[in-house]
Amino acid sequence: MTTDTYYQRPQLRLAPSPTAESRAFWTGGQRGELLINRCHACGRFFHPPGPTCWRCRSTDVAPEPVSGDATVAAFTVNRQIWIPGYEPPYVVAIVELDDEPDVRLITNIVGVAIDDVRVGMAVEVFFEDWTALSGEEDSRVWIPLFRPIQSGSA
Repeated sequence: MTTDTYYQRPQLRLAPSPTAESRAFWTGGQRGELLINRCHACGRFFHPPGPTCWRCRSTDVAPEPVSGDATVAAFTVNRQIWIPGYEPPYVVAIVELDDEPDVRLITNIVGVAIDDVRVGMAVEVFFEDWTALSGEEDSRVWIPLFRPIQSGSA
């Protein structure tokens, strides 16, 4: 099954405005990398990105690529039109990264029938290229979305 089987890119997505700390997270998808901040003192990943590790308070942190594999921890199906051009229904989920299970991202699950999404489902990241509403080239972001792990994926 391909992502296109159950997913059509929306006409509009409200793109984020990256900060100095979050820019790597929002632009890593250009290279196909999900970049999550890692503390070099305690070795743990953390999200959202920030200048300090919340576990050990070290400021020796930097974004590093993770596998992009995750597990659905929770989800809901949105059936209300909130954003014109982003038509429901769609799944909003919390996924736990396989690299560090207490690192969770809020995302959309796509490429699967809504009734087939379940807690515990193995998913993988892919990226949609968007330009934020400012329309400036430096506002280009790659939104990380998740889909069921495809056959042949590691």
